Amino acid sequence: MGEQTQQPGAGLAAFFEARSIAVIGASDEIAKIGGRPVHMLAKHGYAGPVYPINPKGGVIQGLPAYASVLDTPAAPELAILAVPAAATPAALRDCAARGVQAAIVLSSGFVEAGPEGAALQAELAGIARAHGMRLLGPNCLGAVNVADRLIASFSIALEEHMPAAGQVGIVSQSGNVGSHTMQSVARRGMGVSRFIATGNEADVDVADGIAALAEDASTRIILCCMETCRNAGKLVGALRMARERRKPVIVLKIGSTEKGQAAAASHTGALTGSDAVIDAVFRRYGALRVRSVEALIDIGHAASLLMPGRLPRSEAVTLVAASGGFGIMMADAMSEAGLALPALASHTQRRIREAVPTASTGNPVDASAQMSSRPDILLELLGALLDDPSDGTLALFMSLSLYNTRLRGVYLEALAQVRASHPDRLLMVISQGPADAVGEINALGIPVFSSIDAAATGLAGLVALGRLSAAASEPARLPAAEPVDPAVFRSEFHAKRALGQAGIDVPREFVARDAGEAVRAAETIGYPVVLKIASEDIAHKTEIGGVALDLVDADAVRAAYERIVGSAARHAPRARIDGVLVAPMVRGGTELIAGISRDPVFGPIVMVGMGGIYAEVLKDVAVQAAPVTEDEALAMIRSLKMFPVLDGARGRAKADIGAAARSVARLSEFAFRHRDHIAEIDMNPILVRPQGQGAIVLDALMIPRAAPAH
Repeated sequence: MGEQTQQPGAGLAAFFEARSIAVIGASDEIAKIGGRPVHMLAKHGYAGPVYPINPKGGVIQGLPAYASVLDTPAAPELAILAVPAAATPAALRDCAARGVQAAIVLSSGFVEAGPEGAALQAELAGIARAHGMRLLGPNCLGAVNVADRLIASFSIALEEHMPAAGQVGIVSQSGNVGSHTMQSVARRGMGVSRFIATGNEADVDVADGIAALAEDASTRIILCCMETCRNAGKLVGALRMARERRKPVIVLKIGSTEKGQAAAASHTGALTGSDAVIDAVFRRYGALRVRSVEALIDIGHAASLLMPGRLPRSEAVTLVAASGGFGIMMADAMSEAGLALPALASHTQRRIREAVPTASTGNPVDASAQMSSRPDILLELLGALLDDPSDGTLALFMSLSLYNTRLRGVYLEALAQVRASHPDRLLMVISQGPADAVGEINALGIPVFSSIDAAATGLAGLVALGRLSAAASEPARLPAAEPVDPAVFRSEFHAKRALGQAGIDVPREFVARDAGEAVRAAETIGYPVVLKIASEDIAHKTEIGGVALDLVDADAVRAAYERIVGSAARHAPRARIDGVLVAPMVRGGTELIAGISRDPVFGPIVMVGMGGIYAEVLKDVAVQAAPVTEDEALAMIRSLKMFPVLDGARGRAKADIGAAARSVARLSEFAFRHRDHIAEIDMNPILVRPQGQGAIVLDALMIPRAAPAH
């Protein structure tokens, strides 16, 4: 995993708490990038001094202007740079000389503009680093502290209105996506604590932003818009900080991180994409990934109403509607989102019929239009459902009822009373209606989703967030890096021997250099046996006729030996041949595949999947950054779509998944320990025997890391 060079979030206070601000490249024209921060700081009431900097001096937007930051009456704590890219290094040097603590470069024209821009950006990073100054950007939308009216940004979203101060912190690499998120949060009725957009990330990155929000007392929930991760160690450290402070992190991750090198001869590299890796890292450290801005806002809003301590951890949901058709639609959406619809207890069903005699008492509950005829009827119905021992979430479908004055009164009265009588139970509403009515329901701590699909996605996300916050795990300690014997790359025999020494079960095997040795090895092992060509130059042995299975006597072994050596000579005449591997013919079990690939950001990645075609064709694999614990490895195996095959489906014997998990965990530790030397490892197949009989690696391949270029 990428090295962490500094504590995430260190030195970011000035971006949000600066008591004085210089705007370099300030303009009288508020439509210009250099004019907007000056305008908005004055308009929205920032309390500290603002120093417009412009070579012409004079007066800018009613404030005294200075030709240089070196001329200001006092050293500004924060500088906002809105000058052309070529002029930025000189302006930043002046900031450093003046003692500025932090600088925001709003200008574009850096790494995104080509090699010359990249050189300018590197120069900025070097200046900031040399003077201990934190740098945000370049090519970024800046930072905002809503409560203090500190607006170090040119976002047009803030030109007319500031969002209300509140508990939602926003960090985004993309300025436009972040600005859209801030506006959406405000329109949903949530308050914003702080906003930071990191742009090109020459210094401050998205991990710094998460950490700074985790440390901020006013922030309770962190919404993150991420395109890529540049430093795995910092991201992990920031997520860890947020989890320790019980601040949910919800991440809209778009795109995927940079692709690694080609998968070479290994299957594993083709099965572990960087996007899946960062997904797994989020799960490990308690962050929830969402797939749309809408889900980011929906789940963030719902979580803000339920914090602290009321996030659901059960996937159980009880559905109630005044229409059987809508109930079925709800059931379909909730089930597809992975939620469970438990049957209601008999006494709950009795209470439902007492309240609404015409109601059906399955789940979903079809309560007919009678449920909303009077507040007391609806209150009794909802109370019965919330008292049910299933103890899940209650989802009430109200359609467009809030637009009807009479129905609005019935629903709002009943919801207020049931919230008072069941303060700790999770109730959610699916409805559209006037903003003030939705706001009244939200004020009761009841999330409102505008559609059935949004409610299903939202509740599944809330359940995942509750579980992630409670059960996030990680290895207790990371092993130090060690060299590896280069022999492991020579052949399957040497690779498996190293894995065996690492605590992974491998067969008893021998390398024979003539047919007689092969027969003696087979008699030592016991028939039947398998013969395979042993060569570091032949990765896929079957394709060149280099494998013979189920050999039952000495004659079969001699014939197979000669056939394999001859086939290798014909198909790979230049291959270096160590001999022929003699191994036991192992039967009776289910095949898994496990392996290691190398992610350019997160380092060694461990993968496990079903063997045969399942991993390659169906992509039925699970991944995680190495190393993993046995519990994590077990969770990876259980997450496979084909896991029921291992778990005794249709009368099959249950597989020894505990032994398989141990093998995966030991593999991940071995790979992490030798991370500087090994690029990829395949263990394919792993034969997982029936419960109590273990798991054994039948074939293995290791690929070295290329020497670094100089």
